[in-house]
Amino acid sequence: MESHDIADFPRPVHHRIPNFKGDSRAAEHLLHLHAFPVARTIKVNPDAPQRNARFLVLESKKTLLVPTPRLRTGLFNKITPPPGATKDILRKCATSQGVRNFSVPVGLDSSVLVDLVVVGSVAVSEKGWRIGKGEGYADLEYAMMVSMGAVHEGTPVVTIVHDCQVVDIPEALVEDHDLTVDYILTPTRVITTGCARPKPTGIMWSKVSFEMLTKIPVLRTLREREKRAGKDVTLWDEPGSQQPAPSTVRRPQDRPQAGSRGGSHSPLQGTDTQLAATVYVGNLPYNTRVRELKRALQELGAVPLRLTWQGPQHRAVLHYTDSAAAQQAASLLQGLRLGANALRVSLGQQRDK
Repeated sequence: MESHDIADFPRPVHHRIPNFKGDSRAAEHLLHLHAFPVARTIKVNPDAPQRNARFLVLESKKTLLVPTPRLRTGLFNKITPPPGATKDILRKCATSQGVRNFSVPVGLDSSVLVDLVVVGSVAVSEKGWRIGKGEGYADLEYAMMVSMGAVHEGTPVVTIVHDCQVVDIPEALVEDHDLTVDYILTPTRVITTGCARPKPTGIMWSKVSFEMLTKIPVLRTLREREKRAGKDVTLWDEPGSQQPAPSTVRRPQDRPQAGSRGGSHSPLQGTDTQLAATVYVGNLPYNTRVRELKRALQELGAVPLRLTWQGPQHRAVLHYTDSAAAQQAASLLQGLRLGANALRVSLGQQRDK
């Protein structure tokens, strides 16, 4: 999209939901979907390519819900234009600044029912399989909406992309918690995917880490509610959790876990403690998702205390408790491949606590 000058502001479009020339024209197809005229409440993601979709929802006098960025302060904001707002004001309300200035939070106890969901994508297939930035927020937002009763299996999901973003996606990349789409809107066409793959039926707590729980307060609230309801809310890096399904990562033979004591290992979560040693993992494929590396680390028994993702540099920094754990992890990771790339693994500078 950058090399063919399809990308639009903000640029570069790497590591974000990419904006593109023709995004407004693509969004206009939303008006002609059968689900739009009857929808009362529509959730639209806050990214740039969906700005015109947000405007069209407001202009049609429907309720617009926008997820809070990275879910830091809650799940939704309801956009509330001032009385008698002109088209220019509505357009301002549809911008990121407008979302901040003309909105009120929607709590978990609100009896909201979402009739239509619009999400952004990095890539999507005509079968309805979607790839986002790799951080999983759109998938988690939808799962949280299911948990609070805001959406159901029949709620249509739409994505707005450029034609070049419609690509073949191997089914092996699609997991149970991934959100699929029913309609793809591009500047030149409307694609009805007919996707039969089930959408998430709620939060899969076995895919949620302590790190995510720490960063997303509303997720902690939902977990407490589901725990009181008797549901299994065991996190993926919590003692007693089930191991994730094997991945397609090619790796060396299984070896003892790095940095483990008594057969346990540290979760992938943030810490304020200054760590003693780091391991640099480089030559990551350009399309690698964070979770692919995390899964490989878990399978090899090399799970760090914290992982710093440096996508633009195609590398990650793994932080361990001490130099011995880092050295063992570096040894375990030698020969690891992700996709077609053999990863470069090296020890970082050691630091005293």
